[in-house]
Amino acid sequence: MLDYLSNNVAFKFICLPLPSLKSSKQHSSMAFKILVLFLTPLLSGLLIYLIPQGRRTNFKLLLVFAGSYLFAITVIHILPELYIQHPDFKSIGLFVLGGFFLQQLLEYFTSGIEHGHIHAGDDHHAHHDHDSNHDHHHHHKSVSAIVLLIALCVHAFLEGGMLVQPVTMGPVYDVNAILLGIALHRAPAAFALMTVLAFQLNSRKKAIPYLVGFSLAAPIGLFLSTYLADREILTASGLIYLYALVSGNFLHISTTIVFESSPEHRFNAMKMVVAVIGALFAVAVQALV
Repeated sequence: MLDYLSNNVAFKFICLPLPSLKSSKQHSSMAFKILVLFLTPLLSGLLIYLIPQGRRTNFKLLLVFAGSYLFAITVIHILPELYIQHPDFKSIGLFVLGGFFLQQLLEYFTSGIEHGHIHAGDDHHAHHDHDSNHDHHHHHKSVSAIVLLIALCVHAFLEGGMLVQPVTMGPVYDVNAILLGIALHRAPAAFALMTVLAFQLNSRKKAIPYLVGFSLAAPIGLFLSTYLADREILTASGLIYLYALVSGNFLHISTTIVFESSPEHRFNAMKMVVAVIGALFAVAVQALV
């Protein structure tokens, strides 16, 4: 009996179709993107234990570099490819515009954390001024933290969809170039999120679950969008419109980072140099595709 079962199982195993090399590469690519999307914000947020002060020159310069790279890669790489692949130029423009104002709406709830802005001092001060109503105040802050997390996760979820394997796109569409841009701007966003929540919740440990949730949003967006695209529930045109929507998000975030990095719009040579380097880096990445 055991011999029969052993031979039968072995026969069935031999008859199983082996995965194709293409499928294996796609799975490896998916795993790599998920790891980058999850670990980048998670590890960046945990840096709050090593760098307690969020307002530092190097932090702002990293923001400028990330914003400049994201803006350049959107303008010279994503948008041209969208217009080449889809004949309905007007619809793409409308979705880009919609994505721009969607990001503006989300920022009413996030206070600009997705582009590294840290507004924690006032909340921390307010907590001490209302010590007598500690319990009510703490509940209010927790609700605020949840709303903040939801708004950030909506943005991150859409970004994950941007990295769906580009079956419908041309061969020059480089997902890794976009992945780098997303990682560059999610890193300071995660650090800013932890800084703000550590003040709001009066505990770094209590902020960690929020960080994990934020880190999971983009991988879930990538996984779900890939699932829908593989089953043709999300059509080729739907993918194009999704890319256009997220491109509008990118334009809003990147321009906000670059323009708001200079208070009162004063010229700052160092930030200008970093911004130019970020844009040139995007051009170099595009040239290597």
